[in-house]
Parts: sequence; structure tokens; C-alpha cells
Amino acid sequence: MKASLALLLTFGLAAPLGAQGPVKVLIAVDMEGVTGVVTADQLGPSGFEYDRFRELMTAEALAAVAGARAAGATEFVVVDSHGNGLNLLIDRFPGDVQLIRSWPRPLGMVEGLDSSVAAVVFIGFHSGTTNLAGVRAHTMSSANYAGLTLNGQQVSESMWAAAIAGHFGVPVVAISGDNAATAELAAVIRGIEVAVVKQAIGFHSARTLTPAAGQQLIRERVEAGVRKRRSIRPESPGAPVRVTLTFKSYTPGEILSYLPYFERQDAHTVAFTARDMVEAAKVLEFIGEYHAGLTP
Repeated sequence: MKASLALLLTFGLAAPLGAQGPVKVLIAVDMEGVTGVVTADQLGPSGFEYDRFRELMTAEALAAVAGARAAGATEFVVVDSHGNGLNLLIDRFPGDVQLIRSWPRPLGMVEGLDSSVAAVVFIGFHSGTTNLAGVRAHTMSSANYAGLTLNGQQVSESMWAAAIAGHFGVPVVAISGDNAATAELAAVIRGIEVAVVKQAIGFHSARTLTPAAGQQLIRERVEAGVRKRRSIRPESPGAPVRVTLTFKSYTPGEILSYLPYFERQDAHTVAFTARDMVEAAKVLEFIGEYHAGLTP
């Protein structure tokens, strides 16, 4: 009996009351993978359904907080990682939750990550730009980017963010979104919990759960993921890392090639080598955020 209990404690499946210290969980929240989202009408301030789907995005983030709390989490960082980063309704969150909002920020969608985080959760994520399936499939910028590789492998936003988590030795334990997005990350993170809240039919169509059903599934899967966090291995890409970024237009790659840090591989693609994922994340954020007219 004692040996069995020791094994359970090792893998985080059981713990006596008061036996564990603080457990911080970081929850990154995107919007394309939220239950019911299918078009731009739900995704930005100009969409006629945006206000309603801000509510549903917030409700899914709250479901993730509730699931993590049920699994023993004691600290919560929620990262608004969609669009302008100002989507979540911050007055809906309990007082022990801290939120990260707006841009720019060095670690992008998982700003706030460090080695003090016990587990990472992705809510409302979508599949990558080279995936043939998935609602609103894209990587970082649907308008500007046509591909992103890490150490020679095409990666989605979830895979890129998981690699940043891996740099800090932190596992990604749960993801919600459509079937394409969840399958994409489950293929590289063994044991991750997935909440499939809709089945993709096309880029702008899906068969979806109701919001209440989606939120309940998210709560259950996040709780399960946080409970078994010690048995899910962080996915670290090592160091240094090699990154390529393919643009939809010619000019960005041409201009970046003026800098010795970048190599132009073809008319649309540049490559660079970063010391580690933190440096790679900062470079990618710089490319996406910098322009000469920045103020103040």
C-alpha cells in the first residue's frame, strides 16, 4: 500500500491535503477555437457576433480556471492571446486570477511563462496554416505568413508556444479547439488532454457543441490534465534553434535579408538561428510588431 501511494504521488495523481506547495497554471486563450466560432463575424470588434463571443471566450477561460482549481492549482495567469489581446472580460474573473493583455510582449501567446509555472493550458486554439483542415487555420498572421518551421518541422501556434514552455521545463497539459487543432498538438505531446468542442467541416464551417457543453468538456479535460501534469513530458526543442518564416509577400523577406541575422532562402522565406526559444520568440514578435511609425 505504501509503495502504491508513493507511485501515485510521484505522478501527481494523489496527494494528501496540505502536502503540496503553490501550483501555478498559465492559461493561454485564443478565439478561433472557441465553441461555435466559424467566421470573422465572431472574431473582431467589427463582427456582428463579436460581443457575444467575447462572453463565450471568457466563459471557456473561466471553465479552464475552474478545472485547474479542482485539480489543486492555487495560482492562475490567464493570457489574452487573440487579436488585439483585449478580448477577455476581466471583471468576470475571480480575484486570485491575474491577466496578461495587449501587445507587444516578448513571449507572445505565452507571456508570463517561467520555471515557476507547473502546467500550461491552451484554450480556443486553431490549427496551423499548412494544415489542410481546421476552422480559420493559420499561424500567427493569416494575412502575412504562409509557414513557420522550428528545427525543420512545420509548426502551428500551439506547437510554437509548447516549445517555449518546453524551454522552461513546463508541460502543456490540455488544449481545446476543433478536431484538427487538438490532433495537431496531441501528435507531438504524448498524454495531453484534448477538448474537441467542434468538428471542422471547412475553413469557415463546423459542427459544434453548444457553449454549455463545450465549457463542461473544457473543465473536465483541464482538470484531468493538471492532475497528471507530472506524467506529461515538456517538449523542449533544445538549443540553439533554427527557424524559417515564409511570408505571403516578397518584400518582407527582402528587407529582413539586409540584416546579417537573417538568411533569405527563397523569394518568400527567411531563416535565422536563435540561441534558444526565448530569443526565437522575441525575434518572431519583433517581426510581427515593429514598424517605423510606432508611437509613443
